[in-house]
Amino acid sequence: MRTVVAGEVLWDCFPDSRRLGGAPLNFAFFLYQLQHSPLLVSAVGTDGPGTEARAAIAALGLDATFVRSTDRHPTGRATVRLGPGDETAFTIDRPAAYDAIDLTAADTAHLADWNPAWLYYGTLFPSCPRGREVLHTLLGALPEAFRFYDVNLRPGFESPELVRELLQAADVVKLNERELSRLAEWFELPSSPEEFCREGARRFQWRAAAVTLSARGCAMLVDDGYVEAPGLVVDVVDAVGAGDAFAAAFMHGIVSNWPVAHIARFANRAGALAVCARGATPDVRASP
Repeated sequence: MRTVVAGEVLWDCFPDSRRLGGAPLNFAFFLYQLQHSPLLVSAVGTDGPGTEARAAIAALGLDATFVRSTDRHPTGRATVRLGPGDETAFTIDRPAAYDAIDLTAADTAHLADWNPAWLYYGTLFPSCPRGREVLHTLLGALPEAFRFYDVNLRPGFESPELVRELLQAADVVKLNERELSRLAEWFELPSSPEEFCREGARRFQWRAAAVTLSARGCAMLVDDGYVEAPGLVVDVVDAVGAGDAFAAAFMHGIVSNWPVAHIARFANRAGALAVCARGATPDVRASP
């Protein structure tokens, strides 16, 4: 399955190491692990971390044709602070290279000719003007692609107006329960997972929605089928990338036409596996 994945590529910097990351990059990596064909649209700097990021992307097996290099901003970076259990906080440096993506008319035509089945996006990337412009270009150029919106709110880089626009554009939405509470408040949606998913699907014409519930598992609506699936008991190393693994498994289940209960169990397993290792992607031996 061909998927255009638009958004940030950055280094997740832990106290003792770093991993290549950013939700779109993580999602693309997990989707590739599931035997799909993701195509990243992003940018890195012409600095040392940018050179290392390109090498890491190649080592992960991902297609970097549309990962541009720019000297306008440094390669993206996020400082990761790990709390108890699966609590994680990020400090994100902006502007970053991914805020200076340039797509030519020829690039857009090439992406359209590639005929992807899906377009993935989040909230961080279009929270700056250039990212929003690029996303609008992709939405217009790929009208037949299903749109997967992973909400991923980050403090300081979200607004109700932007999130409403992204929700309205989406066919499938994934979020966590903290984000559910925020969206319920902003848009007068129900606060219970099932009613949130059903009312969101009715109001925004989503085909599917999933709410991750941390260790308690997930709530999921696909077409008219709804299920709440319990989580798995695992030893948590950190939760970075767990939602991205869940998102990739969620999409995989939808395109595989699995029953909603099967998709939810599979996505929970993917998320649980991700929390058992440091970072979302394998160690690419980049120095801290």
